[in-house]
Amino acid sequence: MKAIRRNFISTVCASAAAVMMALPALADPIQINLADVLPDGNFMVQNAKRFAEEVAKETKGEVVINVRAGGSLGFKGPEQMRAVRDGMVPMADILLSQQIGDEPIFGIEGVPFLVSSQVDLRELHKFVRPELEKIAATKYNQKVLYMVPSPGQYLFLKTKTDKLDGLKNIKIRGADKMTVDTVSSIGMAGVLIPFGELIPALASGRVDGVATSATTGVDAKFWEFMKYVYPTNHTWSTNMVNINLNTWKKIPENHQRTIEAVAARLEPEFWAVSTNSDAESLKKLTANGMEVVPVSEAMMADMRKRAAPLLDEYLKRAPAAGPFIKSYQDAMGRK
Repeated sequence: MKAIRRNFISTVCASAAAVMMALPALADPIQINLADVLPDGNFMVQNAKRFAEEVAKETKGEVVINVRAGGSLGFKGPEQMRAVRDGMVPMADILLSQQIGDEPIFGIEGVPFLVSSQVDLRELHKFVRPELEKIAATKYNQKVLYMVPSPGQYLFLKTKTDKLDGLKNIKIRGADKMTVDTVSSIGMAGVLIPFGELIPALASGRVDGVATSATTGVDAKFWEFMKYVYPTNHTWSTNMVNINLNTWKKIPENHQRTIEAVAARLEPEFWAVSTNSDAESLKKLTANGMEVVPVSEAMMADMRKRAAPLLDEYLKRAPAAGPFIKSYQDAMGRK
């Protein structure tokens, strides 16, 4: 009887082993790092994490995107696009306007007062986004998966005034050249500083103000350095989440289609998150003691007038942007 039992068990084990050998081995998931210079609590990072969660869900865990926030992979904002191009990181959340040193047309949204709302920005994107995606693919070896605008822009300062002359020579940080040029055109002393160096610059007195969004103001706890918030909405900028094309081609086609579908589905939601983040961040800033200073029509008109020459200066650097700006202005009924 024992011999029969041993033979039976041996037969069952052998059969089970044969079945296991016949089954295809489960492949390891495709792991992709996504570099982000923004801190973990920033809504752009949260958007990226939601995107990663949905991709993992829709691909049944076969594509896993790991969001690495806070510049933890060692790249600064202006380096992100080149890092993806060169395969130093497979994916990144890239601030478009910080790449104008490589591609001036990427600064098109930052032309002062060209865009005044998300509605305007969508209209501009109708004309220029296909070109931006083409440049990213053909010159920088990457695919744009989705784009999300930063919220409205503000001036954060220690000084309270109702005239532009009251801002003269104040050292103020901008994240990109167009912002620095804009604040310099109205009489301030613009300084180009990436986010990772912003808090030390404020703490040391290298700058006394910042031109940026309310969300960045919360991320950096501006109330510890400044008192006043001016809603100027002087420029706009967009973040794009890109993937290296060599990495993209290694992803099975069915998962590529899934990732594209997830990006298309979530992008409108992410735009809404940007709008909501602006309002919520402004509440947090005022709750921590900052004061919103209404900008008078006269002060805004003076700002627009002084910044107006920057459009022509920009078009000299980026003549390819001209037709897109004209098409946009025609569609908006502007000169």
